[in-house]
Amino acid sequence: MRLLSAAAVPVAPLFGLALTYLLFHPPRRARHKGPGEAGLPQPEQLRAPIGGGKHLNAWLFKGDPARVVVVGHGIGLNKSASLAHAKFLHDAGYTVCLFDHRNHGESGRDGSAVGLSDKFTTDVTTLVSVLRKQEEHRSAKIAAYGFSFSTFPVFYSLRSAESGVDAIICDSGPSIDLAPLFRNFLDADKIPLPPPFHVRPSRALLEWSMCAAGPAMLRADWPPPVDGHYDKVPMLFLAGELDPILTPPAIDALASRYSHAEVHMLPGVDHLQGLKTDPEKYTSTVLNFLQRAFA
Repeated sequence: MRLLSAAAVPVAPLFGLALTYLLFHPPRRARHKGPGEAGLPQPEQLRAPIGGGKHLNAWLFKGDPARVVVVGHGIGLNKSASLAHAKFLHDAGYTVCLFDHRNHGESGRDGSAVGLSDKFTTDVTTLVSVLRKQEEHRSAKIAAYGFSFSTFPVFYSLRSAESGVDAIICDSGPSIDLAPLFRNFLDADKIPLPPPFHVRPSRALLEWSMCAAGPAMLRADWPPPVDGHYDKVPMLFLAGELDPILTPPAIDALASRYSHAEVHMLPGVDHLQGLKTDPEKYTSTVLNFLQRAFA
């Protein structure tokens, strides 16, 4: 295997570049389930324009028009992956908007290879803007809720006071640094790799390529500043104790920079498994935060 890995060295950087691009432009996955299977009512269908004749696809579950939560999903997934979260929020009376990020689910395809941080952040702010244009939500309190990959655009949305976001919830992210995420993703075996890329020397070059290409494609000013809207908006960070990708120390290092951030450690919880592992604690933590943030 070491010999095969050595033979793969010349292609390792290009393979890493291709894998990084595919992370942000993944193959479409079928829905996990429909709203009815999750105990939710039939949603209103929303389409939010993102330019070039393309749209974001969203489900709107009506509740209290003055309390709205816009909910994203993890990388490579789609809005159906967040139905269980939508269920407990809707049961608590909130209007919930589940959406597919661009390049995911039923939303439009965007083949861009650079400036992706701004593009995915625009997905969040576009949905908030579309909701605020509806008379019933014009003066609503609106929270943005992200998971792993989508915690970054949710957090980045606060760069502008015009985002319309009044609170954020981040499950399994974001972290203080961007580059290590791609190495962690590989180490957690979240990407199927040909056997030669599991060992050095090609593995080292693959990691180097992805850790360089990922931040370059995102082009984010990271971590964001501590002033402006970041000094006003309530933030909840949920960190899984056993998360190997977005680790608790990396999340805590970011959150500690911001005066209105609170971090809740979820004992014995792996990446994105908080609601499944301890639904009572997870649900109460999120709902208590929203009650305080929207007060």
